[in-house]
Amino acid sequence: VQLQASGGGSVQAGGSLRLSCTASGFTLDSYTIGWFRQAPGKGREGVSCISRSGDIPYHADSVKGRFTISRDNANNQAHLQMNSLKPEDTAVYYCAAHRGITIATMCRSAALNEYDYWGQGTEVTVSS
Repeated sequence: VQLQASGGGSVQAGGSLRLSCTASGFTLDSYTIGWFRQAPGKGREGVSCISRSGDIPYHADSVKGRFTISRDNANNQAHLQMNSLKPEDTAVYYCAAHRGITIATMCRSAALNEYDYWGQGTEVTVSS
């Protein structure tokens, strides 16, 4: 049973990346899903979260208009499309899944180790 983030890499400012969060050993469709990031020397930040139905996304102000979260229950995945990347988006990105939580609470608390599932992150580096 695990949750794995992938798709990170190095891009120049203004570029795009698409992160994927893949679940194995359990199904994601009954979980709220969130993306979080932690930059070197900084605290963890909730980036984007999505409800079970997928019709309600939450994005932090710092990424609003640039990042889009989505979920693909058929393939047991979630994605984070990141456009217009900035150097300040450089961080390790993690995904997490939790039951019985609102998207706002999940993203604002960013209490990764308190969620039902979370896994190793994927590194994103944006150069200027």
